[in-house]
Amino acid sequence: MTYPTLEEKMSALKVVPATEYERQCVAKLPAGDYEIAVQRTADVLDEGYEVFMRSSRSSMGVAGDSIVAMFTAAGDLVNASAGTYLHAVIPPIVIKYILDRHGENPGVNDGDIWYTNDALYGGIHNPDQVAIMPVFFDGELVAWTAALSHTTETGAIEPGGMPLSATSRFEEGMNLPPMRVGQGFRISEDVLEMFAAFGIRAEANVTVDMRARATTADRVRVRLLEMFEREGKDFMSGLFRRMLDDAEAGARARIASWADGTYRCVTFSDAAGLSSGLMRNCSMEMVKKGEQLTIDFTGTSPENPSSYNAHPQAVVGHLANYIYEYVFHDLPISSATFAPIDFIFPENSMLSPDVRAATSNAVMAATGAMSAIANCISRARFGSTDWRQVTASQGNGGNASVLAGVSQWGAFFADMIAYPINTEGQGAHATSDGMDAYGFPWCAFGRAPDVESMENEFPMIIPMSSHWKDSGGAGKHRGGVGTAQLWVAHHAPFVFAMAIADNSIIQTPQPLFGGYSQPTVPGVVLDGVNVVEALATAASGSLTLEALLAGEFGGTVRSGTYGSAIHPVNGGDTIIIGLSTGGTGYGDPIDRDVDEIDRDLVKRLVSPEAAENVYGAALDRHGRVDRDGTVARRAEIVRERLTRGVPYDEFETAWLSRKPKDEIMQLFGSWPDGAVVTPVMRP
Repeated sequence: MTYPTLEEKMSALKVVPATEYERQCVAKLPAGDYEIAVQRTADVLDEGYEVFMRSSRSSMGVAGDSIVAMFTAAGDLVNASAGTYLHAVIPPIVIKYILDRHGENPGVNDGDIWYTNDALYGGIHNPDQVAIMPVFFDGELVAWTAALSHTTETGAIEPGGMPLSATSRFEEGMNLPPMRVGQGFRISEDVLEMFAAFGIRAEANVTVDMRARATTADRVRVRLLEMFEREGKDFMSGLFRRMLDDAEAGARARIASWADGTYRCVTFSDAAGLSSGLMRNCSMEMVKKGEQLTIDFTGTSPENPSSYNAHPQAVVGHLANYIYEYVFHDLPISSATFAPIDFIFPENSMLSPDVRAATSNAVMAATGAMSAIANCISRARFGSTDWRQVTASQGNGGNASVLAGVSQWGAFFADMIAYPINTEGQGAHATSDGMDAYGFPWCAFGRAPDVESMENEFPMIIPMSSHWKDSGGAGKHRGGVGTAQLWVAHHAPFVFAMAIADNSIIQTPQPLFGGYSQPTVPGVVLDGVNVVEALATAASGSLTLEALLAGEFGGTVRSGTYGSAIHPVNGGDTIIIGLSTGGTGYGDPIDRDVDEIDRDLVKRLVSPEAAENVYGAALDRHGRVDRDGTVARRAEIVRERLTRGVPYDEFETAWLSRKPKDEIMQLFGSWPDGAVVTPVMRP
C-alpha cells in the first residue's frame, strides 16, 4: 500500500505556491470583475449543493450533510458550498495523492470519475465518500470538482457504517483507496455492482448516493467550463489564485488580532465503542504567536481497540467545523485559510492511531477536539474586537441512532435517524443564548427531517417531538436546548437498532467563563406501553417526556448508556427515546437576567428545580420568578461560595493528589500523562 504519510497529509493541506503565470493573471484581473466572479463560483456551488440533496437517497444526504467544492489544477480548495465543513479537508489530500501516485498510471483524463472513502488516504471515516472529477479546458487540466456526503451503510460487521464492535479496519466494510470508477463521464457498471454488493443491507442508498455524488461533481464541472469559456483561462487562473491569496490574508489578519499566548483545554469521554471507561479524548495546547497558530494534541489518550479512533486529517476536519462556521465565517471555504495553522500529533494516540485501527467512529473520537478548539479560540478572541462573536462550545454529542431491517415497503434499509443529531442545542454566545434545537454541529445547515417523511421512510411512528427541558448548559447566557423524540417500531414485526454515544456518564464539551456544561445523555427505553391507546386517550399536550418517564402512560422504564450494540426492537410496544444534547453555557448562571429565567420557565425550557438550584432564582407560589427574592437568594449563594474558597496553591495541591479509580482507567493510558501503557493488538 502507498497511502500518504502523516507528513504528506499535513503538507497537502497547505496551498501550492503560486506560479509566475498565476501571478501575472492576478495582476491582470479587472477591478470589479473579480468580486462578481467570486459570487458566481458561490452560485455554481450552491446549485450543486441543491442538486446533491435532491439526488441523494440516504437520510444524511437528503438532510444536507455534504459539501460541493471546486479546486485549482494543483488540488487546492478554492471555494465550497457546505453543510458539513469537516469535508473541506478531505479532497485536497486525495487530489494531490491522485496527481502524485496516479498521474502517470493510469493517468488523469477528461471524463474521469475518481472515488474514495478510506481514511488512510485522507478521509474522515468510510461512510463519508467523495466523487472527484478533473476539469479540462482546451485539452489542459485547469481545475477539479468534488461532491462528498455521508452514506450510512458500508457493508461493515454491523449495519449503519459506524460499527461499535469493530476492532480493526478489516471489520468496517468497504474501504476504497482513490480509484477511477468511471471514464467518459460514465460510472462503470462493474463498479456499481461492487457498491451494490457492499451495500446489500441498503443497496439503493449506496448506489443512488454514489450516482448523486458523480452527478453533482459533473454539474459543477459543466458550470466551471462555462465560466472558462466566457472569461478565458487567464482570468480564471487569476481568479482562483487571488481567492486563495485573499483567504490566507484574511485568516492571518484575524489571528493576528488576538492576544499572543498559550491556551489549553482538556476534554473527556466515557466510552470507546462498547467499552466503558474514562478517556482524555483531547488534550489541546494552542500557541498563538503573531499571525500563526500551533495546535498540539500531546497528552490525548492512546489509541484503543474500538472504532473510536481518528486519523489526524479527520481531527483537522473537526476543527474546521468550528473554525469555518464561527471564526472564518466571512472568508471563502478554502485551503488557504489553514495556511497559518500547524498541528502536532503524537503517534499512537486515539487521534493518530496505527494504520490498522478501526476509525468508523472517528466523529465520536474527535468530539473532544471539536469542543476544545471552541474553548481555546474563544478565550484568545475575547480580548480582541471580535469578543462579541465569542461562543461557548456546541453540544457536539453526535448521539446517533441507526435502524435497519425490512421497511413497510418490503425494501431492505439501514440508515441513521437524522432528526436527533440535526436538532442539538447551540453553544451560548457572549451576548445572547444559544439557539434551541439549532442543528448538527457537524453540519450547520443540515435540516431536521419532517416527522411525516421519517414515518414514510422507516417502519416506525413518532408520537412526540419536543424540546428537552434543562438540556442546555446553564449560564449568564444559556446554551440552546436539544430535543426529545419517541420512536415506535410499526408496520414491521421488529427492526434492528443500535446507538452511538460517549456522553452518558461524562459530557465532553467545556463551557466558558463560569458557565455549565449540558447534562449527560442517558439511553432510555419504555417497554409495555400501548401506543395506540396512549395516542387515543392522551389529552392535547399531555404526551410529554416527563409524563412518560413518570409512568403516566404505564410501561417499564429501562435506563442505561445511550450507546448500544445492534439489537432487535419489537413492534408496537417498545418506545425508544431519542435525545439530542444541548449546548454549553457562558458566564455564571447567577448572573442570568431574571426575565430570561422567567421566560424559560414559561416556555418549559428550564425546570423550576433548575431555576432555583442552578440559577439561584426565588419562585413565587405561581411558579414565576420573584425578583426581590432572587436578589437576596443570589447574595446568599455568593456568601456561601466565599466560605468554601481556598488559596489556589492549596487547591492545586489537593487536586493533584487525586486520581480516578483504577477500574475506569483501562482506556486512559498512564496517569496523568495519558501515554501508551500496553500497545493495541489487532486481528
